Amino acid sequence: MNTPDYSVLDEALEMLSDYGPEFGGGLSNHGPMASEAICAMGRRDSVLRWVEKYRKQLNSRVATREKITQSNWREALGHFRRTGDWSAFFDNELKERPWNEVVQQWVERLSPGLISAAAHGAIRTGHATRSIAIEDTAHRRRELCDALGYWAAVYNVLPGKKRARGSEMPSAAIKRVEVIPREARGGNFASLDAALKQLDGFKPFDDTLSIVDTTADPSAFVSDLTATFARVFLANAHDMLTAIAFVHAVTGPAATRPILPYLRRDAIPPTLGYAWQASVALYSTFSRSSAAKVKNSAVAISDDELIDRAIASADEHAIKFTEVCLREDRLNSDAAYRAASLHAINLLSQG
Repeated sequence: MNTPDYSVLDEALEMLSDYGPEFGGGLSNHGPMASEAICAMGRRDSVLRWVEKYRKQLNSRVATREKITQSNWREALGHFRRTGDWSAFFDNELKERPWNEVVQQWVERLSPGLISAAAHGAIRTGHATRSIAIEDTAHRRRELCDALGYWAAVYNVLPGKKRARGSEMPSAAIKRVEVIPREARGGNFASLDAALKQLDGFKPFDDTLSIVDTTADPSAFVSDLTATFARVFLANAHDMLTAIAFVHAVTGPAATRPILPYLRRDAIPPTLGYAWQASVALYSTFSRSSAAKVKNSAVAISDDELIDRAIASADEHAIKFTEVCLREDRLNSDAAYRAASLHAINLLSQG
C-alpha cells in the first residue's frame, strides 16, 4: 500500500466547498470523505479527477437561518434545515477553542446518535479529524465544522437502553442479536434511516447495548467489531441496497478510531457502545444470514490491486470501504477485510 499523501486534500476540499451535505433527495455528500480516503491510500493523482466528476451531482450549501448558541443548541439538534447554522456554530467554536477540545466535547454529546444519517455524520467527522490531526489548515477546519454540523443537524437516536454493560465482544455478541423477521419487514424505503425506523417497534433490539463489554482495550474492541461486520457484509451483501447498508456497518464503527484519542477516558466505552448499536441496527434491519456461516473468506489480492479497483469503480462507498478494510487489516490481520472489500467493489461497480 502506498504511503498516505495529503498534498492535494486542501485543493479537493476547496473544489467541494460550495456544496452541502446532502443531494438527490437525501443522499449524503461523500466528496470530502472519499477524497480523504484516497489521500490516505496514497493515490494523490486520482483525487482531483474523482472530485471533478463527483461534484457535478451535488447541491449547494444549506443557507443559514438563525444563530445557534451555547444556550439554545439543544433546540437545533436533528433539524436538517439548520445545517448551515450548525456549520457556522462550529466555525465560531473552532475560532475560540482548539479543534481537539471541540471534537472531544461534541463527539461525546453526539455519540448517542452515531447512527444518524446511516452514521454519515460520524463517518465524516472521523475523516475530518484524521486529516486535521495530520495538518491544521483552514480547509480542514472548515471540513471539521461541516462534518460536526451535519452530524448535529441529522441527529437521531436508536431505541433501547443507553449504556453498554455486557460481558462479550462483538464477535460473540452478534450470535445473540435478533433480526426483524423477513416477512415482517417493509420495503421500498426512501432511505436507510427510514428503514431503521422499523426498530422502534422491535422489542428485542432494546437490549442491544447491554450485551457487549466496551470497557477493555478500545482498539481491540474496534478491531473485533469491524472484523465481525466484515463477515456480516460477506454473508449478507447481495445487491446495491444491502451492499451500501452493510458498508456502513463497518465504516461507522471504524470512524471512531481516529476520534477516540481525543475523548475523555470515561466517554470512550459509551461511544464504542453506540458504534456497536449502529452496526447492529443495520444488521437487525437488513440481514438474511448469520456471519457465522462465513468460513474461508481468503482472497489472493494485493493492497495496490484493491485500491486500483476501488478507484476505477469511481464509487464513493467502494473507495471509503476499501480504505477502511485495508486500514483495519493492517491493525488486526483478518482475511474477511480483504474479501469484503473485493465483494463490495464488485457489487457497487454494477450500480
